[in-house]
Amino acid sequence: MQDLNPARCAWVSSDRLYIDYHDNEWGRPVRDDRVLFEFLILEFSQAGLSWITILRKREAYRAAFAGFDPEKVARFGPDRVEALMNDIGIVRNRKKIEAAVNNAARVLAVKKEFGSLADYLWSFVNNRPVVNNFEHISQVPARSPESEAMSRDMKRRGFSFAGPTSCYAFMQAVGMVNDHTTDCFRHRQLAI
Repeated sequence: MQDLNPARCAWVSSDRLYIDYHDNEWGRPVRDDRVLFEFLILEFSQAGLSWITILRKREAYRAAFAGFDPEKVARFGPDRVEALMNDIGIVRNRKKIEAAVNNAARVLAVKKEFGSLADYLWSFVNNRPVVNNFEHISQVPARSPESEAMSRDMKRRGFSFAGPTSCYAFMQAVGMVNDHTTDCFRHRQLAI
């Protein structure tokens, strides 16, 4: 019999959207370039905001940013940026919108150099998830040596909004780091 109310990480609220995200996405290793680009846009847009705010706008982001196709987003010009500034479904911050367009172009350059966005990003964790064993949410760091290295390299390549804290949140989201606390049912499932 499946536990209908398993133990989860302490940051998960009772919001069904948050629960679904935690249970089915957060910390699951992702190697699909389009999904990785999606999380780059979402995580870097989240800077200074709550994650639930971004989750609630996720479908609007998908529509606004061409299904998270970096080739299409890289071609967004000033008119498209201006239109996005009027899109109430997304965070209407010009710098973040322009960063998404810029980062799409940077993603294309990385794919050309490394073969895939996944190969580039996963190289920061030696191509396998870092499994942490934190008992309490207070032990989970906001950054790591790997996220600092990723941030430095991304900034060197011209990425925007790629600070070490945003990079760490990205790494957690796409399963490069398993930061589910040890009492959470997902920790054991993902600690492979």
